Amino acid sequence: MTALPRGETPGPSADDDRDATASAAAEDLEPGGPAGLPAQPPEDAEADGPDGQDAGGAPDGAGETEGKDADADAGGTDAGSAADGSPAGGDAGASVSAAEAELAAQRELRERIEQRKAEKGGTIEAGGKLSGTAADLLAAVRAVESGTSSGTAFFDSPAPAPRRPAPEPAPSARPAAGPEPVRPARVAAPETVAAVRAVLAEGGAPEALAARVAALLGETAADVLREDPWQLLSVPGVRPEQADGFARALLGAECGPGDERRTVALVGWVLQRAALQGHTALDAAEVRAALAEHAVPAPEEAVRHAIAEGAVLVFHDGADEDEDEGGAGEEVAEQDAEPVPVLLGLDRYALAEESLADGLARLARSGPDARWRDAPPTDLTRTVAEHGLVAHTGGEAARGEAVALAGAARGLGLRAAVAAYTENGRRRLGADVPAYTLTGLLSGAGGPDRDEDGALALDLLVVLDAPQLDVETAAMLVEALPDGCRLVLSGDPGVLWSAGAGRVFADVLAARACPQVASRTPDPGPIGELVSGIGIGELVPVEAPGKEVVIVPVRDAGEAVHRTVQLVADSVPRAFGVPAEETRVITVGHGGSAGTRALNAALKQRLNPGPGRFGGFDPGDRVAHAPAPGRTVPGTVLSADAEGLHLECEGERVLVPRDRVETALRHGWALTAHQAVGMRWPAAVVVLPGDAAGALDRAWVYTAFGRGERHLSVVHGVDQALPRAVSESLPRPRTTRLRALLESLLAAPEE
Repeated sequence: MTALPRGETPGPSADDDRDATASAAAEDLEPGGPAGLPAQPPEDAEADGPDGQDAGGAPDGAGETEGKDADADAGGTDAGSAADGSPAGGDAGASVSAAEAELAAQRELRERIEQRKAEKGGTIEAGGKLSGTAADLLAAVRAVESGTSSGTAFFDSPAPAPRRPAPEPAPSARPAAGPEPVRPARVAAPETVAAVRAVLAEGGAPEALAARVAALLGETAADVLREDPWQLLSVPGVRPEQADGFARALLGAECGPGDERRTVALVGWVLQRAALQGHTALDAAEVRAALAEHAVPAPEEAVRHAIAEGAVLVFHDGADEDEDEGGAGEEVAEQDAEPVPVLLGLDRYALAEESLADGLARLARSGPDARWRDAPPTDLTRTVAEHGLVAHTGGEAARGEAVALAGAARGLGLRAAVAAYTENGRRRLGADVPAYTLTGLLSGAGGPDRDEDGALALDLLVVLDAPQLDVETAAMLVEALPDGCRLVLSGDPGVLWSAGAGRVFADVLAARACPQVASRTPDPGPIGELVSGIGIGELVPVEAPGKEVVIVPVRDAGEAVHRTVQLVADSVPRAFGVPAEETRVITVGHGGSAGTRALNAALKQRLNPGPGRFGGFDPGDRVAHAPAPGRTVPGTVLSADAEGLHLECEGERVLVPRDRVETALRHGWALTAHQAVGMRWPAAVVVLPGDAAGALDRAWVYTAFGRGERHLSVVHGVDQALPRAVSESLPRPRTTRLRALLESLLAAPEE
């Protein structure tokens, strides 16, 4: 390997104790999904998505790679049931967790968005059973198809009356940042859960699903499930073949592969699984192909029926482009033009993208603000003074520019706030920087006051780690900003995209929806130089006199595990003074012989051996906690009792209820790059076993190599696959509509 610097590995030879360590690290591959329903499928993970950076949970085996949804949960541990000392007590859903509180807060904000969008204009008539947003969008599409309207007519409707700018907030005693309190969560009534449990038992499904089904389907969940058993597919982790078995047990010969209830549920399931892979919509042809794979006899008719039922929306984005252009070559152009894709999507993502596009366009149309006249004369401050929406790009060092902008605004007497995606990212800004986490800002646990309409009392909001924004989070954020507020989206466009659906930052950049200010501040040191080269597709040698970057070649996965444990436990602490708890291991996926499961098993045996008495965990274990889909919070197990596991996460005490331990917690000495994005540690060890070669791409390598602040060790077993991935492999594209919506809205004259 000549593309990267080759350093002498600190510490003893890999040959010492290799067999013993490899044997200790070896772990059976995770078995495939059971034939029956999972007793407790992960709430925030899909069980069988394809491999790849943006794929769903990868199948198990040596080639299992990091999946989008697998990274979104950090759950689904291999610990199995707890031993005698495991915490006990409490029915599912009986206790309120931080995750439930956060999701409840997000639901409240989403409902507010829906209510506001409904108030913006009258309902467009539509046939069938559609209503609300679904009817509006479908009617608009039909108008395009009939030639009576342009493809942008729906989104070019008159804008709502301007909102009042947020008033000056009253003095508040709330600290600038702090622990996020638990808020009450919605829990299904016990009688509803009991009724659902009876139906599940009748159909042979695990009764443990009762609380989640009741929460998803509401008070009439039992009746809904009995009438349409395929509604079970709305529970994350349930597969079509499992729902089919449940339906056969309840309906008998009445059900079949072409049952309309089944096809409607399958269309929604396909689109929801695509959302876990980052798509907000799918080409209709892909949906039909997926239906055919699940034995639907007439996929095209099934899609039409799902549209008529309002289960899915249809879009012809770009259908009206260049429709007024003529000329001698018009017929030739029509013959050569590619057909306009027909996209299908779920209403929740359609609503989020349309709301987000509308809000971003509102901010982008804000004119100059004279209050910035005396700001320090930097490129960023000058641009923010003239424009309401600004994109700021750069690496880790560029974060200081965005923070300085907020400080300059406060110096001018303006109300400014900085929001980071993770608590790790917020703390890296320093104790003297008043900043919040994005979750705390949206939930109301941190940040400025709001007016009676829910708008934040701000003149400037700087969002760091903007590439991690998914469409629903971004829509809630933009909706909460008052007219006249400046929004700066700041981040590194080279890192992995969001865990949730969409690619907001990339779409804003691609649509040229606002001015873009590129930082000229490079990331320092050999690691910064190495990562900067990867960002432009070059894996170049770097000088590392202090062994800031070390390459550790390995022959196989067993040696990779051995060397990783050696680096974390011995070499890095001795050579660089970085303790094991401040070193993070980054690998490609959860499964395989050198995935997070195998690495965490070996690291636990070396760093915190124990029987795993509490659901597979012991006090002192490093863990990765998933309080909500798409969020990973590193922590340490403190203790366990009848309520569940008590953790310390980024300086805060967190309780993981007993029923959530299996799905919301993994051991966390080793993470995937998707879990680690938005966070950095003093030292990082990136593990690249030979079977990971096919899963690598530029964004993954860029993200993984950039997680270490002072030291980076690369346990390298992929040979030339690494430079090929950097130079040739780009991230898998995501199908989204935000770019087209922004271009359409900003091209239209402002009314």
